[in-house]
Amino acid sequence: MSIPSPEPPKQNENGRRSIELGLRDVRQLFNSMDPSPFNEKDLDSDAEEFIVSYAQEFPPDTDLTLRIYLAEWPPEDPTEMVRTAVHNYFAYREKLNRQEFRLMMKRGRTSLIIGLAFLVTCLLVTKVIVGNRSGTWAGVVRESLTIAGWVAMWRPMEIYLYDWWPLQRRGRTYTKLSQIPVEVLRKER
Repeated sequence: MSIPSPEPPKQNENGRRSIELGLRDVRQLFNSMDPSPFNEKDLDSDAEEFIVSYAQEFPPDTDLTLRIYLAEWPPEDPTEMVRTAVHNYFAYREKLNRQEFRLMMKRGRTSLIIGLAFLVTCLLVTKVIVGNRSGTWAGVVRESLTIAGWVAMWRPMEIYLYDWWPLQRRGRTYTKLSQIPVEVLRKER
């Protein structure tokens, strides 16, 4: 697989940005280990990474076109087959991403319940064991249990504050790519 030029994606006559991918033949676009028909095949991992990384370089509202240049043109025009395969693949990836997001939120809820229960337990144990006592050991026990309780809240806070952003962004990219206009062109020699 090769990129026709090292330049950034060009803007075409419709004001759309294009992601350009140069291939020897159409089979390079697909995962060679996948026995499915072309329109249901997985994309080659390098091709997917290239397309997704280019799509993520632009703001979400940027109109994109995927242009695939083939050095060896097949007997039949592959445009519709490639368009269908690309759209199906990224729609499938978007579905998997949604499932991953739901599982992450479920894991976050479970972590939150466990973290809150542990925090409350630590604070109650602190009250029972230490009470209103003062002194070095009482202070160490009080602070240790309080810190341990708040550390248990780390994972749910990490999920709800940070981990979901990349999944949402990737999901928006997959949604966009599942509808991207696809052009298959002969590569100029």
